[in-house]
Amino acid sequence: MPEIVELLASPVHRFLGRPADGPAPAPPGELVDAVRIRAGLGIVGDRYFGQQAHRDASVTVIARESLPVGVGLAEVRRNILTTGIAVDELIGRVLVLDSGDGPVSLRVNRAARPCAWMDVTVGPGTWKALRTTGGIRCTPLNDGTLRVGAIDAVVS
Repeated sequence: MPEIVELLASPVHRFLGRPADGPAPAPPGELVDAVRIRAGLGIVGDRYFGQQAHRDASVTVIARESLPVGVGLAEVRRNILTTGIAVDELIGRVLVLDSGDGPVSLRVNRAARPCAWMDVTVGPGTWKALRTTGGIRCTPLNDGTLRVGAIDAVVS
């Protein structure tokens, strides 16, 4: 059964400057049990919420199956970590997730390509390893709430 493993809503950018300098410290509370999503705007409280430049990429999703054991959203800076969904195959489709509060529809626009920071936060070689499995960038099509735990997932 598909599941949301982790959710991240961070008000700050942690990957600033050069990767060799290391990431900025994580703010308290960026990993959460639930997120509120607004159509066309993203995740309430996230650094990309309502940002014009990120309207088609305001919500990012990555599959746990793509990551090394023990690596989560704090290291890869995506918003939603799932298991049981081959998210990287969904470009051009709509992913509908329902964690019990009603369906949230996400238009999958493009791949979320990894950057050089992955070699610092996850480990050497991660940047190249995630080139085709770095997740997806989405636009939320409706308002809703997603929670950690089992979900119904539909792709259209």
